[in-house]
Amino acid sequence: MSNNQRPGTRLKDRPEYREKPKPLTADANTSVAEAVGLMSEKNFGSIVVVDPDNKVVGIATERDVMIKVVNGGKDPASTKIGDIMTKDPRLARETDDVVDWLRIMSNERFRRLPVVDTDGRITALFTQGDFVSYTWPDLAYQARQLARATISRNRSVVLIVGGILLYTVVVVAALGAVIASQN
Repeated sequence: MSNNQRPGTRLKDRPEYREKPKPLTADANTSVAEAVGLMSEKNFGSIVVVDPDNKVVGIATERDVMIKVVNGGKDPASTKIGDIMTKDPRLARETDDVVDWLRIMSNERFRRLPVVDTDGRITALFTQGDFVSYTWPDLAYQARQLARATISRNRSVVLIVGGILLYTVVVVAALGAVIASQN
């Protein structure tokens, strides 16, 4: 990942980064039951597993709980979150480029991206939804450009259809006036 210093394109420059609540964290020995309780209380879909220095060692999601604990028939009270977490997840630096991570997450099909500071400590957790907010203005712009191009390319058709509609309205109005004057 390049250490891109262009303001506005770095993860830490995004409003989502500044406005996000602190990521939910736990150590690997936390029980799944306790982790799920914390996730439920905070309405989070995942928990970042950290070491004593607050460095990321893994991440556990609702899906991990469903597949590895519920479907696996394990006891959530005795199963440790470290046993079901994804170990050594991809980590982003605060100064990494948003577009680079958007591409990587899409290509590698993962939904949550822990962001760490220069010391490797967790600072934020980006989700696919955060990246949608980044791409939404661009998608809206592209839709406007496509609509303009379509209308410009078919300008003569638009003018003809518009003229016919205008003519129809005028004729209907005139007929209505004639009928009204005869009554």
